[in-house]
Amino acid sequence: MKFKFLIAALIAAGASSAMADTFNIDPNHTYPSFEADHMGLSVWRGKFGKTTGTVELDRAGKKGSLDIAIDAKSIDFGLEAMNAHARKPEMFNVEQFPQVTYKSTALKFDGDKLVAVEGNLTLLGVTKPVTLNVSKFKCIMHPRLKREVCGADATAEFKRSDFGLNYGMPNFSPEVKLAIQVEAIKAE
Repeated sequence: MKFKFLIAALIAAGASSAMADTFNIDPNHTYPSFEADHMGLSVWRGKFGKTTGTVELDRAGKKGSLDIAIDAKSIDFGLEAMNAHARKPEMFNVEQFPQVTYKSTALKFDGDKLVAVEGNLTLLGVTKPVTLNVSKFKCIMHPRLKREVCGADATAEFKRSDFGLNYGMPNFSPEVKLAIQVEAIKAE
């Protein structure tokens, strides 16, 4: 009897994992951006230009995973002098820490709508939990690619000082607002 239960459990596990689709992050349509207060005078904004990763999505089971890698050297404030400074050891230290990563621990749904991703952000070798709030999520059959493409807009807030990025404090606020537009193409 235990053997039959084990076989049934293995079949059910296989069936549920077979329901998950794999999507590859589209680097041409995915740009994590951020903003932080600059001495109360203005808000500095920047983005990262190179992002890779995968999404596993089981919409029926309302679960999945997200695994993202951001090339820290691709930081872009729109001013090359600032970009070069941001890559130095006192800020993003891109030689020692070439990647910023985000790995999900849970996807949260409200009915059929993805509303949040809980996970861990690793920045400067420090890993802390950060929740991405998803304001928009949609999947379509892409007319040009002839494959399913999913997209989302997500936001989060965290303190950069929690990750050891303390440059310019207290004049520069430790609070960072993160915004991510992401599109991912279903794997063939």
